[in-house]
Amino acid sequence: MRRIASVIGLPEAGREEYERLHSAVWPSVQERLTASHITNYSIFRHGELLFAYMEYTGKDYDADMEAMAADPDTQAWWALCNPLQRPVEDRAEGEWWKTLPEVFHLS
Repeated sequence: MRRIASVIGLPEAGREEYERLHSAVWPSVQERLTASHITNYSIFRHGELLFAYMEYTGKDYDADMEAMAADPDTQAWWALCNPLQRPVEDRAEGEWWKTLPEVFHLS
């Protein structure tokens, strides 16, 4: 199992809409996450920063992420959510959400 944590900005102007959308995530988007072996997925907000945590239980992360990105419903969901977000400046090239390094884990 792979643990993944990431952050992205959420300006106050988009907060209400972002939280409204996430209070009722589309079932098809949730199904695609599950099909891509994403479990225990949470998004937290601190001021204008979102923190996401998820666990990946599959065998081919890149293929599963490509399948998710190719899904029409997921693309439509992202089209609603992405304009509300502001990627952090020091993210890696090609990242939307900045992936964070794990510095401690208690199992």
